[in-house]
Amino acid sequence: MTSSRKTSSKAAAGAEPSDANTLDRVAFGKRLRAARKQFGWTLAQVAEQSGVSITTISRAERGQLALSYEKFSALGRTLRMDMGAMFAQAGTQAHRLDRPIVTRAGQGVTYRGLAFSYQFLGTQAIGKQMSPIVGTVHARSINGPEDYARHDGEEFVYVLGGEVEVHFEDGEVVRLARGDMLYFDSRIGHAYVTVSRQLARVIGVCTSESNLMLSARAGGVVEAPAVAGPARRGKR
Repeated sequence: MTSSRKTSSKAAAGAEPSDANTLDRVAFGKRLRAARKQFGWTLAQVAEQSGVSITTISRAERGQLALSYEKFSALGRTLRMDMGAMFAQAGTQAHRLDRPIVTRAGQGVTYRGLAFSYQFLGTQAIGKQMSPIVGTVHARSINGPEDYARHDGEEFVYVLGGEVEVHFEDGEVVRLARGDMLYFDSRIGHAYVTVSRQLARVIGVCTSESNLMLSARAGGVVEAPAVAGPARRGKR
């Protein structure tokens, strides 16, 4: 990532990042393999813990397969790979969030998934509670149950351009146009589809599973603190 304030007019206009900011499948696969080897785990052990099949992990490690958000987040949790470190630009060192993080226009790190191109922002910081992403939705249809993503946390999406449908596994479909937003529990199976002529572009934020979220889902109630009204003056 660069902290320079000088950006090209193309980048400032929100153009797709250059190849220098793209994390290809081979480079990403090498990161997965290196993380697995650090633990001394076999493919079978990672598959058992992550829920991702041995074949999928093997092909991803060899750079033969792009992964969906659901799968690379599951592998990241299993291999204890922070999302920032997983998608950091080559040659950069991620660090703790101890100072403000700037990502200049067009300088996010892009990974081409199955139905999405993900441009990850703020990858210099590890341990973030949120994963901000600018996405381009390539999918035009849903081919089966495997197209639905499910992952811990909550998800926010805001449409920057084009139109998108968000399909949920319970049959609900939400159509979003430019300027519309959606917020939902990302444990529910969901899939994005572009329904406009141009590919839809969105900005999304995924959160990790917090203790507050766990408490709320368990039926806990968080009450707002009582606010005292103005004190009444006593009679003289």
